[in-house]
Amino acid sequence: MSKESLNQALDQSPVTETRSSLLSLTVSPGKVIKGVGMLSSMVTEVVQLGSSPLIIMGDRTQKSLQNQLQPILESAKLRHHIISYGADCCEASLKTLRKVAKEHKADVIIGIGGGKSLDTAKLIAHQLQLPVVTIPTSAATCAAWTALSNVYSELGAFLYDVSLSKCPDLLILDYNVIQTAPQKTLVAGIGDAIAKWYEASVSSGHLQGTLIIAAVQQARVLRDILLQKSALALQSPGSEIWQEVVDCTVLLAGVIGGLGGAQCRTVAAHAVHNGLTHICGHGSIHGEKVAYGILVQLRLEEMLQGNQLAESARQQLLKFYTEIGLPQQLSDLGLSNITLTELRKVVEITLAPNSDIHRLPFSVTSEHLMAAMVSTTASQVKMKN
Repeated sequence: MSKESLNQALDQSPVTETRSSLLSLTVSPGKVIKGVGMLSSMVTEVVQLGSSPLIIMGDRTQKSLQNQLQPILESAKLRHHIISYGADCCEASLKTLRKVAKEHKADVIIGIGGGKSLDTAKLIAHQLQLPVVTIPTSAATCAAWTALSNVYSELGAFLYDVSLSKCPDLLILDYNVIQTAPQKTLVAGIGDAIAKWYEASVSSGHLQGTLIIAAVQQARVLRDILLQKSALALQSPGSEIWQEVVDCTVLLAGVIGGLGGAQCRTVAAHAVHNGLTHICGHGSIHGEKVAYGILVQLRLEEMLQGNQLAESARQQLLKFYTEIGLPQQLSDLGLSNITLTELRKVVEITLAPNSDIHRLPFSVTSEHLMAAMVSTTASQVKMKN
């Protein structure tokens, strides 16, 4: 993607200020339904948006939910068409899906699955100006909520993101469906969600706008809930405390992005994730790479600012990561044999001119970033600026 195109995409942020100083917010989905067994309510809600849905999901989701979905769809006599999103939310898949949607004469898009499926559905709906319904099947991200889609290569390398004109028209969160996902997806979701505090507090903690302050403080609340309740939640899937943690990763994380918008944009943790996707692609879950990226960001704050609070926060997270199973170093991401060439590639992409890592309040060189990436668990810092 060209630099000009990427800049244009970034300019279409969830919070935009016009010349007349009006503020346009994409804070939340039009409607959110959550609870046990909520998938069965899909039909009565979808028919209010359209009668010819294109349903986008992954192959595994289709296999696991087909027996449950088919009678629900048939009961409303929806003229539906189910299709896989393909290799990823990538340009080739998007082109194919747009064609299928037009041939089917779809009047509503439904995304069912994880972040890739939901991002694909949201972006197709945005491009075709159709309503969209998101039904997450795991708690690995807040993609079901947000007005944002990430576009990857077919091999899983991050390319760019697209700010959408609105959040989904309808979000259906069924705890029974979420509970069928592997537990590691919720662990990854915790890593992705807890990053909101460490990134928003750096990018926006100094700002005075009312909604920005609210978003940053919500990020702090989100962090505290996850630190206090995640371990217990993981021990009791389906319980009330487990549902609270799912709400944090799928819903509250989305609220923060909606309130804060461009001013609470991602910083180094997600920038590191984006770089890592170019060498490990689908090898680890989004939130796992983000969680590692938080440690890298805190390490940079220690190294380049002598920030003792960052060091304390990193030590706290290392203990928390050990408790729930989040990665602490490159080897935990399956990269114990990473080469110097591969690491340099990650660093180069992470430090690209348009990268959100530049929202840090200090400059980062490739040498600094490489040192931080290989020393996330180190107890002392001996590097000079």
